[in-house]
Amino acid sequence: MKNIRTFVIVPSLPEPIEPLRELAHNLWWTWNPTATDLFRRLDVDLWRRVGHNPVALLSQVSQQRLEQVAKDDGYIAQLARVMDSFFVYLNGRTWFDTQHAPDKDMQVAYFSAEFGLHESMPIYSGGLGVLAGDHLKSASDLGIPLVAVGLAYNQGYFRQQLTEDGWQLESYPAHDLHQWCATPLNDAQGSQVKISLPLGSHAIVAALWEVRVGRVHLYLLDADLPENPPELRAVTQRLYGGDRTMRIRQEILLGIGGLRALRTVGISPSVCHMNEGHAAFLALERIRTAMREQHLSYREAREASFGGNIFSTHTPVPAGIDRFDPRLVEQHLGWLASELGIGTKELLALGREHADGHEEEFCMPLLALRLSYRSNGVSKLHGEVARGMWQGYWPGIPREEVPILHITNGIHTRTWTAPTLSDLFDQYLGHGWPEAPEDSPIWDRVDEIPDAELWRVHVRRREWMINAIRRRLRDQLKGRGAPPAEVKTAEEVLDPEALTIGFARRFAPYKRATLIFRNLERLTAMVANKQRPVQFVFAGKAHPNDGAGKELIKHIAVICARPEFRRRIVFLENYDMSLARVLVQGVDVWLNNPLRLHEASGTSGMKVPANGGINLSCLDGWWPEAYNGENGWAIGDGRVYEDLAYQDHVESESLYNLLEREIVPLFYERNDDNLPRRWVRRMKESIRTIVPRFNTNRMLRDYTEKMYLPAMRRVRRVWADDFALAKLLAGWKDRLRAHWHDVRVADVQAPGQQVLKVGEELHLSARVHLGAIPPEDVAVEAYYGPVTPDGEIEAGQAVRLSFARAGTDGDHWFEGAVPCRSSGRNGYAIRVVPCHEDLADRYDQGLVVWG
Repeated sequence: MKNIRTFVIVPSLPEPIEPLRELAHNLWWTWNPTATDLFRRLDVDLWRRVGHNPVALLSQVSQQRLEQVAKDDGYIAQLARVMDSFFVYLNGRTWFDTQHAPDKDMQVAYFSAEFGLHESMPIYSGGLGVLAGDHLKSASDLGIPLVAVGLAYNQGYFRQQLTEDGWQLESYPAHDLHQWCATPLNDAQGSQVKISLPLGSHAIVAALWEVRVGRVHLYLLDADLPENPPELRAVTQRLYGGDRTMRIRQEILLGIGGLRALRTVGISPSVCHMNEGHAAFLALERIRTAMREQHLSYREAREASFGGNIFSTHTPVPAGIDRFDPRLVEQHLGWLASELGIGTKELLALGREHADGHEEEFCMPLLALRLSYRSNGVSKLHGEVARGMWQGYWPGIPREEVPILHITNGIHTRTWTAPTLSDLFDQYLGHGWPEAPEDSPIWDRVDEIPDAELWRVHVRRREWMINAIRRRLRDQLKGRGAPPAEVKTAEEVLDPEALTIGFARRFAPYKRATLIFRNLERLTAMVANKQRPVQFVFAGKAHPNDGAGKELIKHIAVICARPEFRRRIVFLENYDMSLARVLVQGVDVWLNNPLRLHEASGTSGMKVPANGGINLSCLDGWWPEAYNGENGWAIGDGRVYEDLAYQDHVESESLYNLLEREIVPLFYERNDDNLPRRWVRRMKESIRTIVPRFNTNRMLRDYTEKMYLPAMRRVRRVWADDFALAKLLAGWKDRLRAHWHDVRVADVQAPGQQVLKVGEELHLSARVHLGAIPPEDVAVEAYYGPVTPDGEIEAGQAVRLSFARAGTDGDHWFEGAVPCRSSGRNGYAIRVVPCHEDLADRYDQGLVVWG
């Protein structure tokens, strides 16, 4: 092979439009339509062909066209206005400046396996990545001191194409990172910054790329380098590709390599936020670094780093959990166990529910839970599900006390709102409406928007969406090699005036994409009704290894091809952020029907209300928090049946009934001025109640005040005075663990009557054997509440018993009273748990004794 040496050529921009280069390399333009319009105006067709990528556009647009716009006074004036807004944005005061100025030294590092920032950077697969992208955008808007770390997948996630019979095919076109909105991170000598780390018997080298997202910097690691052997170059090739060996290598590079990358560029984060368990190995690297640099023991370093770790779990079912064969972990991280001084057995125990389970797989979320100061689910319902799912890690702890909080997901409103709707809201709500909190009087002004204006703008968005769908469907048919006559039929698909329902998301079986097809007779009657037609748009990808998901797509594709459905139901290939914007900005109704307790949050439906769409969803994920009876529709009543076939039957019947009896009649109910006023009233209720609450600005404020700032303050305390508190707690926990086997509840007494009145108290005394443990090192509590027919305490609460006196031979007496708050059969149990004023989590050692 020839010895090829590479160099990079950049566009030669005339001086008046040179600012376009800076603008193209900061993704701020993705949520500012006036900035986006500057690139579109250069060449509309080329803009579409390059996938709305401004860097690729500038490299391919003709020099003649660049010279032409440089002399266009109108274009230059627009560029000047945009750059003025960009400067003000980057340098203006923010929410964090105003509300948390004393904590400006906080530095959060956000780790995610995928980031959905824009379709031109395909390093995302679905909701998790899009949420991560929106997280960065709102962190920038709010001025939160945050950086982010991910991997630069040069083939990204797959491109989807369907065969003529509807089977999904995957392709992985290679991407040139130099054509992304990213720049190689160079050192003072002009060489690209690189890091290395052990990976099994090899060392992997990764180069750093920087992506600017407003004020936020995202660092991407790229292992596709000549220094690496082919099997390691492939580590950053495909998102969620390859076998379990590839997956663990990716996650080691993300967690351990990502933390080393930050330190290489001079960033030492006080708080590390793991978006799912993929980056959990960073917690071990933080311990190793503290041991090496601060000369701490393993226990001390674990205590010192624990306070700065935050973990968000997004998985409500065990099947979605990342687990690795223990031999894979030993093979790739044996070196780390040695440096931590704990051996592979103890390292593996950190990711196992049972420390001695030699064949038990290593669980990444469990590692993250064990080594994080605070953890959260991503909706209120998911918080409850997660506490039940992980209760086994805290044996003996009631479900409601499992230390997993919830912070409900949101969406970046400016990214997902159509410009025409945004302009309408600017006019009637004021320019700051996307940032206005839920209790702002701005949202009362939604009712002041004239029904006719809101409806007219929404109808135009539907028309625009259908034109975009027809164009995309035409390209889809051409790509499949369809004959010209069939390609031409794309121009007749869908009716711009018909009720349009959208369903677009990952095609996993639990999302039940085919639920609407359970009764084709009723469905045919709806779509064929000439006076009140209904039409559906489907899109989504199945994971390459998910055969069941692919069968769902094939089933829908076959139905779309039937003559009675051909013009009323379409499936669009290669669902990405561009298509997502088209759909959420144009549909009338957004359909979501997962199996209850299987959807952690779901964010696609959150994108619809700001665009005038209304949600039709099962009561799962975020929807139970949002639904109020007037701002959308609920499929079913939230009950869960053991028989899944019966569950499908019940909820499909509910779906058909809602469509036939409520949704379709309401949409086509028009008054004398041809306005569906009752439908518009529901649109406004959806806007007023959902948009201000389910957005990432609210979400980031929650993360900052409930997670980031408490974690940073914890780190400050633990690190102060040469890690004095870390050393104290590590020693205290060691002593407690050494003697905990002696702890038992020896006797419980409740003198007096056993039938009490509401408002009275049940007085208790407990004799507890503590052995060598001082009584001040434990809390003795009565856990009480109503008793279920199964004999379990329901919705229990705890009251602490006071130390009364010391007995003999390590026995101590504790006394207290249980309040009688509700009538009926109540019960209590006595428990002993560790107690120290500086404990971050009294359950972090799994020590509890009941009696």
